[in-house]
Amino acid sequence: MAMAAAASSHPVTPNLMLALTEKKTTSIDLYRPLRDYIAFHYSEREAQNLEDDLQTVKQLRSDLEKSAADPPPARRDLLIKYLKTLSLMETRFPISPDKDHINTIQFTWYDAFKHKNKSSQVNLYLEKAAVVFNLGAVYSQIGLGFDRSTVEGRRQAVHNFASAAGAFAFLRDNVAVKAAAGGTATVDVSVECVGMLERLMLAQAQECVFESTIAKGSTPGVCAKISKQVGIYYEEALAALNVGPLNQHFDRTWITHVQLKAALFNAEACYRYSLELHEKEEIAEEIARLKIGISTITEAKKSFKGAPAQLLDAASKLEANLNRNLERALKENDRVYLQRIPPASSLTALPAFPMVKPMPMNEVLDASKEKMFAGLIPDSSTKVLSRYTEMVDEIIRTQAEKLQQGSELARVRLKEMDLPDSILAFDGNITLPDDIKEDVEAVQISGGPAGLEAELQQLRDLRRVNHELLVQTEEILQKESQEDAQFRSQFGTRWTRPNSSTLTKNLLDRLNRFAANLKQAAGSDAKIERSVREYSALMAILDRRPIEAALPSLAKPIMSLDANEDAVVGALKQSLRQLETLGTQRAGLEDMLKEMKRKDDILPKLMTSTGSYEDLFKKEVAKYDHICEEISQNMEAQEHLLMQIQAENDQFSSVFNLEDFKASREKVFKQIQAAIAKYREIKENINEGMKFYVTLQDAITNVKQQCSDFVMTRSIQCREMMESVQRQLSGFSFQDRNSSNNNYPPVGQSHQIPRTTSHPTTDPAMAQPSHPQAPYYQQPQQQSIPGYGPPPPYGSSQQPPPSSYHAPTPASGPYPPHQPQQPQTGHEYGQPAYPGWRGPYYNSQQSGSFPRPPYTVPGPYHPPNQSGYYKPQ
Repeated sequence: MAMAAAASSHPVTPNLMLALTEKKTTSIDLYRPLRDYIAFHYSEREAQNLEDDLQTVKQLRSDLEKSAADPPPARRDLLIKYLKTLSLMETRFPISPDKDHINTIQFTWYDAFKHKNKSSQVNLYLEKAAVVFNLGAVYSQIGLGFDRSTVEGRRQAVHNFASAAGAFAFLRDNVAVKAAAGGTATVDVSVECVGMLERLMLAQAQECVFESTIAKGSTPGVCAKISKQVGIYYEEALAALNVGPLNQHFDRTWITHVQLKAALFNAEACYRYSLELHEKEEIAEEIARLKIGISTITEAKKSFKGAPAQLLDAASKLEANLNRNLERALKENDRVYLQRIPPASSLTALPAFPMVKPMPMNEVLDASKEKMFAGLIPDSSTKVLSRYTEMVDEIIRTQAEKLQQGSELARVRLKEMDLPDSILAFDGNITLPDDIKEDVEAVQISGGPAGLEAELQQLRDLRRVNHELLVQTEEILQKESQEDAQFRSQFGTRWTRPNSSTLTKNLLDRLNRFAANLKQAAGSDAKIERSVREYSALMAILDRRPIEAALPSLAKPIMSLDANEDAVVGALKQSLRQLETLGTQRAGLEDMLKEMKRKDDILPKLMTSTGSYEDLFKKEVAKYDHICEEISQNMEAQEHLLMQIQAENDQFSSVFNLEDFKASREKVFKQIQAAIAKYREIKENINEGMKFYVTLQDAITNVKQQCSDFVMTRSIQCREMMESVQRQLSGFSFQDRNSSNNNYPPVGQSHQIPRTTSHPTTDPAMAQPSHPQAPYYQQPQQQSIPGYGPPPPYGSSQQPPPSSYHAPTPASGPYPPHQPQQPQTGHEYGQPAYPGWRGPYYNSQQSGSFPRPPYTVPGPYHPPNQSGYYKPQ
């Protein structure tokens, strides 16, 4: 036992406290017996793998055996680590006198209070009990070491004294009995002793709280409650010290200290409470409380022999304060109040307010995250544990099925009675079936019927853009054909290029097919628009927000004979609430079963059990009996309640004419489903139309690029041919004239303009032509006729675009010099389809800028004449 004193913030408050010394032990060798056990029951290889863990155990025990010279915090950490190691060993190494167990390790520990007394056992729980005791002792030393004149010092002292109380409580509840099972244990680790030490540590922690309360200047009433609880804790410790076996085990100074502390704080509580009574002018009770405090001090003085001087001084000062206040109160009562003094037996006990409790040690000593000996589990224990696990799993499975069947039965029975939907309808909380509600929400999220007009406008814009592309592409070919015809008529047989109409036949055929598809698509768009107008009234219900507003309501009957509708509804609602409560209880019972199974670890019991495994299993399985009984009671209660609900629902249906309401509601449900189906059909057609137009636009753009490349190449060849003819007419050599017919390069050679981008052909007719296509240019077969001058300058009027899509008729006109192609001024080809389109859709080499519609269509696209909706009629 150690005592220490610190300065007090209040002269009456005693602050002498106790700390415990650690138990002593003898040296033992844990390494060799544990390693031999692993090598024998597992393998030598396993023993080698666990060498580090075995060395750790050996080192921890060696450190524990050394004298307590290390600082208390370091000792605390060592004890906690070793306790976790013992917990891991407990489930893996059976240490007992049994011949099949590890029976060569004998733990010896000396009593902390009677140093000559010792206990030696082949019992791991004796080791564990002694280490837990030492942990509590170290916590008390740490708590005593703080300077309680500071706020932080008092806070730390409270924490460590409470932790000491937690260690002794853990020892009492989990280890003390097992430590005594292997033989005679010392008194200091007995249930009685550690229980007393727990109360003593709580008393000292509460005393620190009282010191903080005085330092903060709390009211006398609060101080009295906290002081009273300090006295109660000391009285509980004193009661344990005054009976066997502790009354013969502890030194008299222990009993005197605890007895005097109990008297001081009980008297302090009377003193503080009397101050509050004086403020309330309750002089009579104040006098009675002061007399009780003085009597307590006087009675304790009889046992003051051997008490520390500091405690005696504190008792004398408190007694003086009590007498002084009593004298003052008596004078005031005699002169002013003249109240009758109540006897002490008539007064109620002073209120107490506990501010501390034992610190839980489960988390501090939890070894579940430790990796030591992780793979070491005995085979016999594993097999036996597997049998027990199967038994528990069968119980869990059977009871879980019963719970699920009960919930399903309740759901089906309620659905048959149209509950709780009919009650919700009566309250105005009408709901749609989940599948219909999800469909309606999907429709509304996608824009609903009100958004179809905007999508139809997008179709129109796409159709217009495709039409403009077709017109532009044909104009490119038409203009080239006109220029070719003009030069052909001007130069006659000297103009040896192939005719444009021969080379552009496939391109014009494709444009004609695109025009036919576009015309057919316009008809399909018209059908969609007619469908939207025709079914707009049906689909309007989908724009209701909330959609439940379109459902019929269930109301009270207009005429009633006995006016008991409210009672009928109230009884049915009450029964449904009871049924819901039963369902909640079932969920809780299922969770409870799972939690019990999760915490059900009997491995330590299996490894230390010497009796029949079957007896152990029966005892452990019995833990689940009360939950199984609760499940059965829940099912029976639900069955009776469902019968009651059936009768109440029949009455409810009769009073509120529920059948007509159901018929009306089903009619609205069918209307909503029909509207959803029609909306989806129209929406699908619109989406298919958009895919068609985007695919067609890509195809037309590809053809337009091919036409532009064709015209560019023809322009280059035209210029070279004109230069050759001019050289002939200017008097070049006969050899030059004879060789001039072979100077026109074919398409794709030195005069071909390189392409940086490629446009894949999406039309099958172009990818696989039905007949071999003639090359753009052929070698001239006839010699040019001299005598033609240079072509007239470009400036003739341009031809308007054709009104229909067919092969253009050649028209006369001069051949223009090479320059970029420009769109006809009579067409607004650069006009966006609608605001919001961004960036040119077509190749940047083109002179015109045409917007790409904002549709994202997964590629690759189908050819425009293979669309699912836009098919030939």
